[in-house]
Amino acid sequence: MYQRILQDQLRKDFFSGKIIMLVGARQIGKTTLVEEILKSYTDKEILLFNGDINEHRELLSQNSLNKLEAYVAEKTIIFIDEAQKIPNIWNTLKILVDTYKKTKQIIITGSSSLNLLDQTSEPLTGRKFVYHLFSISVGEIKLTYDVKTIYDYLENLLIYWSYPAVLTQPQREEKIRLLRELSNASLYKDILEFQQIKNSQLILKLLKLLAFQIGTEVSLNELAWNLGMDMKTTEKYIDLLEKSFIIFRLPPYFTNKRKELNKSNKIYFYDLGIRNSVIENYDWLENRNDVGALRENFLIVERMKKQAYSGYYGHNYFWRTYNQSEIDFIEEYDGALYSFEFKWGDKYAKIPKAFSELYPKGNFETINKDNFLSFVC
Repeated sequence: MYQRILQDQLRKDFFSGKIIMLVGARQIGKTTLVEEILKSYTDKEILLFNGDINEHRELLSQNSLNKLEAYVAEKTIIFIDEAQKIPNIWNTLKILVDTYKKTKQIIITGSSSLNLLDQTSEPLTGRKFVYHLFSISVGEIKLTYDVKTIYDYLENLLIYWSYPAVLTQPQREEKIRLLRELSNASLYKDILEFQQIKNSQLILKLLKLLAFQIGTEVSLNELAWNLGMDMKTTEKYIDLLEKSFIIFRLPPYFTNKRKELNKSNKIYFYDLGIRNSVIENYDWLENRNDVGALRENFLIVERMKKQAYSGYYGHNYFWRTYNQSEIDFIEEYDGALYSFEFKWGDKYAKIPKAFSELYPKGNFETINKDNFLSFVC
């Protein structure tokens, strides 16, 4: 079991009068993390609800404090797992946090923002702390193993990456079996359940198209044509996949619209193991033609994990001009630009002349195999 970086931060937020909301993809370890934190409390102090259980859904969707008090009265911890499955959960949470404030700690987990973050945003304004839990990060692996072990295992991360069940499984065949299970309909179950999308094959086809285009700018027109759908529906499906923590969009950075591209996002996968499973390619790196894209996706997501766990509040982009000058990754915060170019060998890139002319105060750094750990940990 890997130590999760968020564990200490979540503990610090206990009994601050805020709901702790832990979101992330299915089977990413949210419930396990909360259970680990709650080991310091007795069973008598903890009240557990599960959104998969009908009785719990019915009780929590009634918005009745009188009915809840009989369960809540003697407890100090209220843990609601799979909260996105409970109708009107935001109203119940508002009643609970406004009534008990700092005397009880409410913790909820959800595997999708479709029926949780989106719908609780306004009712719970100022009443919640939201945390995004990713798959195991390189920083978390580093807490257990030395640097040499990370380098030795790096190829495995690019192929299977780091869902907890997959990462801890030593057998290659078992890793692949687990990834196949994760990447079937259960991975986007929330989309099928809550959005009444019955054609899971269409979702899978879209995922395959996106999987083959990681690291490149994605054309909605082209995707829609290949899927036989209109652009509006295609964009809706991409939005649903993003809100289910399967993919994410990286927008272009620009201030000069005449010189810089400003239309298409790049799309990446939160976990490369899922991406490789979608296209059914588990080959070793020496036999692949997408190694550069894998490494780029890997570095960006691991950087995002570091950002999320350290309280980063800026924005992420890529940059490219009509003349094909480009930078892989840009961070913008506190009024400054920090740009990074990925070169996995021992080479160092030069800052594009067009970028230095447009943004003379921007910072630039090459990320390669020698310094990537400081970039992601």
